[in-house]
Amino acid sequence: MAPSAVIHIPSSCRIFKTHQPFSSPASCTSKAASFTIRASTSLGNYAPSMPAAPLNRSANSWKWKYEGNSVNIHFEKFEKEGSNGPCKNILMVPTISDVSTVEEWRLVAEEIVRKNGGTSLSATIVDWPGLGYSDRPKLDYDADVMERFLVDFISSPDCPIASSVAVNDYVVFGGGHAATIAVRATRNGKLKPKAIAAVAPTWAGPLPIVFGKDSSMETRYGLLRGTLRAPAVGWMMYNVLVSNEKAIKSQYKSHVYADPENVTPSIIESRYELTKRKGARYVPAAFLTGLLDPVNSREEFVELFSGLEGRLPVLVISTSRAPKRSKAEMEALRGAKGVSKFVEVPGALLPQEEYPTVVAEELYRFLIETSEFQP
Repeated sequence: MAPSAVIHIPSSCRIFKTHQPFSSPASCTSKAASFTIRASTSLGNYAPSMPAAPLNRSANSWKWKYEGNSVNIHFEKFEKEGSNGPCKNILMVPTISDVSTVEEWRLVAEEIVRKNGGTSLSATIVDWPGLGYSDRPKLDYDADVMERFLVDFISSPDCPIASSVAVNDYVVFGGGHAATIAVRATRNGKLKPKAIAAVAPTWAGPLPIVFGKDSSMETRYGLLRGTLRAPAVGWMMYNVLVSNEKAIKSQYKSHVYADPENVTPSIIESRYELTKRKGARYVPAAFLTGLLDPVNSREEFVELFSGLEGRLPVLVISTSRAPKRSKAEMEALRGAKGVSKFVEVPGALLPQEEYPTVVAEELYRFLIETSEFQP
């Protein structure tokens, strides 16, 4: 019999976090940039409670070519109906998790794009390969692969925000690990956004944040990862750990959402459906065991952000009810070098989905305070 390892996962261990469907299915060096954050006590004419302006919402796919694979990547674009003239582009990247999907950003995208102003705003939300409504091939997923995807997507001439990328006139909003991966790519000069917002940023996967990353644990993680990727037993273990409604509901109520009353049956049902898609277990196997972690320690996490000091504005949005360990990592960024602004909002690990209006307000405020990206 092959060697095996048993890892007991406590209810406090975060395995996933996300939302529900839409009907449609060479490094370079960045120059230091000067910028200012203007103090603002008002959002001007931003009023999410006002009658909704008509929006054009489209769902489409983009082909990612990677190691001989052609992967269909799902993305959705939000634009104000009838908008003409200058347009500022925002790329929103979902929190990496077992049930990650573009859905978590939809209401935030709608709130921001509907803002009445002199310049139109366009928001694009993209699913990660192996997650959401994108294809889920059996790749050797790790943080480098995910960073490579993000860079390839943004750099592609047929990317939906290509016109803004050509002149480095776009911003990136990311949640959880997605935010940290975007920061890493920017620090390394592979991306050149005008600004970055990191919403409830994280760097450690569910097991490493609880059990650590010493060599003995890494061996166990490797065994668990191999088992989850195996043909038959992998599906069995995946169904126990992730792909069952009881487990999803427990995770959402314990730490993904701050208020258990906000966890509805429709949310659980849609997340459960995501876990049944073909190839659904491959990215979770990597995420759960720490292979998608962009850094290996809190010190590296803070240092990553400090590398953006003086280069571009960076907003960090922490949450009032994040799990203790995740909250400590977010708080380590308060006052850190490279962090232009630090705010706290209601929520836990997925505030952009649970409290979209509040998060949209903070993100829009950041945009109007940032002289590099005036909407």
